[in-house]
Amino acid sequence: MKRIKAIIEKASDGGYGIYAEGNIPLFSSGHTETEAKEDFETLVHEQAEYMKEQQGKYPEWYSCNVQIDYRYDMSGFFLAFPFINVSEFAKSVDINPSLMRKYKNGIAKAGEKQKDLIQRKFDDIVTRLGAVRF
Repeated sequence: MKRIKAIIEKASDGGYGIYAEGNIPLFSSGHTETEAKEDFETLVHEQAEYMKEQQGKYPEWYSCNVQIDYRYDMSGFFLAFPFINVSEFAKSVDINPSLMRKYKNGIAKAGEKQKDLIQRKFDDIVTRLGAVRF
């Protein structure tokens, strides 16, 4: 089964944008995350059909049961979860709050090592939250 890694980000209009990582010509947008995902999933098949018409075969990234793995960039994460305080989250994952605000606003992009660190710390937070009972 083929897999496409799709990145959810904050679009310039304040909505959501989704693009495929790598050299795959796929991009969608929507006012809501759900709308952008639905548009992206439709686009995957439409783009593959278009490329087949133009080139005589489906692109190598496509199969009829292609799996889409959605990931957030920092701007998309904070758009999807606006109740999370950026500065306090930054402190919780040992990142400078000013730098995290730059990630949130798309002014700076986290490198792979930085994203791995944030992911590990975030996973710890999720584990702790999973133990909460009211």
